[in-house]
Parts: sequence; C-alpha cells; structure tokens
Amino acid sequence: MNLRKLALSGSALSGSALSRATLPILAASWLLTFACSGSEGDSGTTGGTSGSGGSETGAGGQASGGQASGGEPGGLGGDGPGQPPPIGGDCRVFPADNPWNQDVSALPVHPLSDTYVDSIGRSDQVHPDFGTVWDGAPIGIPYVVVGSGEELVDVIYEAYGDESDPGPYPIPLDAPIEGGPESDGDRHVIAIDTDACRLYELYHAFPESDGWHANSGTSWDLTENEHHPEGCTSADAAGLPVFPGLVRYDEAVTAGEILHALRFTVSETQQAYVFPARHYASSDTSSALPPMGLRIRMKQSYDCSEMSSVAQVVCTAMKRFGMLLADNGSNWYVSGAPDPRWDDDALGDLKTIPGDAFEVVDTGDELVTDSPDCDL
Repeated sequence: MNLRKLALSGSALSGSALSRATLPILAASWLLTFACSGSEGDSGTTGGTSGSGGSETGAGGQASGGQASGGEPGGLGGDGPGQPPPIGGDCRVFPADNPWNQDVSALPVHPLSDTYVDSIGRSDQVHPDFGTVWDGAPIGIPYVVVGSGEELVDVIYEAYGDESDPGPYPIPLDAPIEGGPESDGDRHVIAIDTDACRLYELYHAFPESDGWHANSGTSWDLTENEHHPEGCTSADAAGLPVFPGLVRYDEAVTAGEILHALRFTVSETQQAYVFPARHYASSDTSSALPPMGLRIRMKQSYDCSEMSSVAQVVCTAMKRFGMLLADNGSNWYVSGAPDPRWDDDALGDLKTIPGDAFEVVDTGDELVTDSPDCDL
C-alpha cells in the first residue's frame, strides 16, 4: 500500500496560487475556448483545448469509482432530475446513478460531521482553485477534448506504473498541463475522447520525445460505473477521476447549473477512505481526520443570495450534490478548469464562505482503514 502524495500533494500544496507565483509560464495554449458539439469539425468543450492534428472535438472518458470493502455502496441516491448534459455528441460524464451525479441533499448528517469539519477548519474559508490567469499561469486543472482521429501516444510511468492503466493514450503532446508547462506542481493532464466516450488522466506528467512521462495514470469508460480497484491510486490520490469534479465555465455560467459533485482538498487526511474513493494517502490513523472520499455538502440554511450569480450556482451545487474529498492539499480548495471567460472577482465571493457552512453527509458506506494491495 503506497502513501502517494504525502510530499507532492493536492491542488494547493504543490499547485496552488502560491506555487504558481514562481512559474514563468506561457499560458496561451489553453486560452482557446470552444463550443460543445459532437459534429465533425466543431470545437470542443470550453475549459479545455482541442486536440492536435485537427481532430474532432468533444468530451468523454472512463470513470473511476468503486464499491467500499465489504459490500455494495449504499446510501447515495436522490430524486433530483437528470444528470449533467453531454460534453460532446451523446457522451455524458458517467451514468445518472454514478456517485459524482448523485443528489445527496436529503441524506442524513454524519455522526462525526462536527469532528471532521473542525479538523478541516471551521473558520477557514473556501478557495476557488480555478479562474483565468495568475502571474502568467492558468488557474485550475485544464483538459483537452479529442476525437477518434487523435494519435495514440506512449505513456511511460515513473512511479506508480503497477497501479496505472497502461498506454498508449490519445493525449497530444501539446495538451495543456496544470500550472503550465514549467509547473513544479501536480501537473495533471486530462484528455476526453468524446467519440469513444472515454476519459484519460495523468498525474505529474511531462511531454518527452518518446511520449508522456508521468507518475500515474488512469483511463475511464464514461458510459459505465466502472470502478478503479481498491488500493489503487489514479491520477488523484483518492483513486478517483479528476475531471467529473471540476467546476467548468460552460456549466456554471453558460448553463447556469452544475449537476454533479465538486472535487476538493484538505491538508490532513486519515489513513482511510470511503466509497467512491479507492485509496488513501496518509499514515495518520487519527479518527478525527477526514478520510478520502468523504462527502461534504453546504448546509441548506447557508445564505448565498448576496453573492455573484456564478457563486450562487456553485453554492447550489454544493447544497445538492456536495463535494468529494479527493486529494491532499490546502483546506477547502475547490477544483475547476481554467477559462479566460471567468470573472475572478465574481468567483472571489466564494472566498467568504467559512468551513462552518458545511456538514458531512452520511452515505452509509463503510470506512476502509485496512486497504488491500492494489491488484490491477
């Protein structure tokens, strides 16, 4: 069982605005935006860039998730309508009953809610870890949208190859990198093939002449609730996919609605996880610390009505779908995709939200403290 990302961790400890301040990065490669379409020759989803070689755009991918040790996942469910709209053609980000798409607004509060929130920081504030550009670097985790014509590129794993899905991946070597090409942070690279409806993600990735060199990587079939094996990391410490939890401009602003859970980080986690997470990244056994996969939601009583319209959309998603703890990083950092159309000042309203505005959801899933070894 590895304890991945105890040193290289999360969106904030290694990929936050603090570290981005030191990066002389040319971010022009991701500043192209696209309208979501499945038709040939149209451009892809905003927040990412089109694939190299003129390939058809769209979004798609393969999903992570899984069941907790000891039985089928329980508790998740809701009566809310629909699932997130297609990201290209008919490709959607997982089935409607996938944990990322579950309405948890009616589920009970977890018995350890106060303990977990106190541990994360009741007076600490939310930080939107996405936006436009800060000190020359894109703010957030970018992605590229490709199609069936995209060239397959070899992937060479430097750290967790035995827990990663082998390449080649249809990720162009000029795909945008989290933090920019000179980043010393997490360097996530994400590609979505909307023709195959498949998601490809790499962690700590570098483009080289012989392909992508990365610490880990995972491929997800977005048409199924396919779960990563227990005990295996992914491009995220919790063994989850990254893309489904990103706040994207086309949802938050263009559509005015986010119909999925959000990804967030905390600075200290427990050596444990709950479904849909499959992996922990800590050696600390304190039961007061949150486990990977913890589901947090905003209290229904918290008032966001005086905030910007985009902040209100994010608040609504936090109340209805909540957030999934996916990585070690800074407390209450919420992940999203960079986009030149974001209004950073409007997103700044989210920074006024304290940890006290949240509660932990009891999904009914088992806390796994003794994970099996990864058998991929």
